[in-house]
Amino acid sequence: MPQLADRLTELAADGQAITFPAIGLTPDAVASQAGDVAAGPFAPYLAEAVADAYNRSDTQWQPAATAFPQGLAAQPSVLHLSASMDALLHSPTAAKALGKPLTAVLLDDLATHIERAPPLAAVRLESALRLAVADAVTPFKLWQALEDVPSDGPEDFLERLPRLLGLTLDRWADEETITDTVRTLLQQLTHDEAADVDAMFELGCDLLRRALSSQDLGTITSHLVLARKQFETAAQAEEARDDARIYAAVCDAILAFSRHDAATITTAADEIAAALDQREAWLPRAHQSSWLQPRRSAEIAWQRLILQLRAAATALQEDAWMDAWQALDTVLSAYSAARTVCPMVGNTGQGLAHLVQPAIEDRFLRQQSFLAQLRRAAQETDQHAARGFDNATANTLLLAVETAVQREPESAAPSSNGTVGDDEDPVAAGPAMSRLQRLAPTLLLLLGDQAVSIGIALDDDQLLLLEGFAYDSDVARLKATDPLIVPKLDALMTELSAHPGFAGEVRRTFSALVELTLLFLKSRSDLTRSNLFGTTKKGEPPAFDYRRKPEKEGDRKAVEADLQRDFHQWLQAGPLHNVVLVEPVDVAMGRADVMAHFGALRYLTEIKQDASDNDRTYLEGRYLAQAAEYGNTNAPFGQLLVLDLTPKDDAQGTMRVDEVAWTTIHRPKGTSTDRAVIVGIVAGNRGTPSTYSRK
Repeated sequence: MPQLADRLTELAADGQAITFPAIGLTPDAVASQAGDVAAGPFAPYLAEAVADAYNRSDTQWQPAATAFPQGLAAQPSVLHLSASMDALLHSPTAAKALGKPLTAVLLDDLATHIERAPPLAAVRLESALRLAVADAVTPFKLWQALEDVPSDGPEDFLERLPRLLGLTLDRWADEETITDTVRTLLQQLTHDEAADVDAMFELGCDLLRRALSSQDLGTITSHLVLARKQFETAAQAEEARDDARIYAAVCDAILAFSRHDAATITTAADEIAAALDQREAWLPRAHQSSWLQPRRSAEIAWQRLILQLRAAATALQEDAWMDAWQALDTVLSAYSAARTVCPMVGNTGQGLAHLVQPAIEDRFLRQQSFLAQLRRAAQETDQHAARGFDNATANTLLLAVETAVQREPESAAPSSNGTVGDDEDPVAAGPAMSRLQRLAPTLLLLLGDQAVSIGIALDDDQLLLLEGFAYDSDVARLKATDPLIVPKLDALMTELSAHPGFAGEVRRTFSALVELTLLFLKSRSDLTRSNLFGTTKKGEPPAFDYRRKPEKEGDRKAVEADLQRDFHQWLQAGPLHNVVLVEPVDVAMGRADVMAHFGALRYLTEIKQDASDNDRTYLEGRYLAQAAEYGNTNAPFGQLLVLDLTPKDDAQGTMRVDEVAWTTIHRPKGTSTDRAVIVGIVAGNRGTPSTYSRK
């Protein structure tokens, strides 16, 4: 009978999937040899088989799989241990089932391992942290290990420690039992040559995180000043610390808002841009653990911040479009994306990856930012004519918003039990809360009890209008935990990066437009909201929704101009409203296009409708050449949005949001430059989800 190690070698050499059934041994034979194999060079292969057994819920092999952790305790190789943990963490089920024994063997006698094999000890600690971050185990054993970690250990161990401590603060920032210990250890590491720069950077991130968690500008300012000192010290101590340069510039920019210092904001934006460009040039071939690699969404978040800072610098002479709360909200989005990690690596399904965001109590910050957006919307009624947003409605809305803004922070924060604040009239607030739950649930979610004072001041139509803005604001925010948007955005950016023209300001601006377009496609894939495209009075039919199938003969049918108006308004109301100039193109002549201007750069989104086919090859063959033609006098990038009016019967249904967008290339005959086009499909002619279940 072949031995386990021999069979693993044969399967790997043949490129076959490594599973227990493919190995061909009995469960008892595998269990008897699993410990020795887990301690040797074939441990990663055996880990693949273990993960597969748990993924398939193959109970006959799970007893054999349980022998793996104890054998891994004797694994002497850094590379084999890292690869084994990566293989196991392909399976959330395996990580959960084996997390406790794995954590025990990884952290057992860690101090001895630190002295005898520092790099291996660092991987052991990192692996235990990954299990805890992924919620495969409770973090208490990890925390105890961190309590006992020496600050004067071997260099090979200490140089990897600061990032792990920083991740601990990101994940458990509100747990005082561990944060004080971690901060003290980081402070001690600032005096060690092997870890000083990384420790200073992580302390700066911790201070920035605490600034974003505060609810008054005084505390925020003091934390930002201290954070900037840490980042600047790190950047000066090590030439290649572009990440520290970026964060130092961010602190400079936010502090400049309080004194309306446009010059400093501009300088900070340029500094961030230069550091990002340098980082992009240096990092592609640099090795970093896959679970710690930043995603493309982080890059886009920083690029968007640059665009917003530059626009803010020119607007400070007027009524500033972005106050300190909005600036902090923008930084929070960039910080969250940049610090996100994925302890569950590999193709576990675009959504099974357990993503971790910073533990920031940002509810108050989000509220203040949203209220600032509402003020702007009420002051710019001409940008929202399609919603029926007239001057009278604007004045009423502005008064209600200003009343809410003037409330003290303590009463503005939502109560934990969902009741009204002390300063609300309970007689009026009770029915108002019920009305908000019925007509404006998104507004209530974003503002909590603070929405009550706004709801009392508005009639039903006005409240429905405000709910539309709240919904757009909510879905327009890229969330690092989104199981569909983030992987899709990463893929689009990777494909665009292959184009030689996708660099510098083009990369910065077009990636921001692509992000907004992808979020638009996501929001329009959702048919659950009845008031997305306008308001209706009681007894009236719902407002026209171009995505829905006409209910009866003679009802109005959707045309491409409907998609054009919707996309145009989405860009105007989005987070880059102050940066991008958007205009419809030649509507009267029958063409439906949207042009987005970022200064001298412009990108046209060609908009079409088609009732014949929604196949990618068909759409590209029919419309791609026209969409790409507009890139002949500006940057060779553009977009094509197609309103899909093909029949949606019970057999077809609609595509998922990660299936409705892709990148394609077109080179016109006789030219030498490729034109890159992002293609997106908006599903129209749709019934309700229940339609597709009828027989």
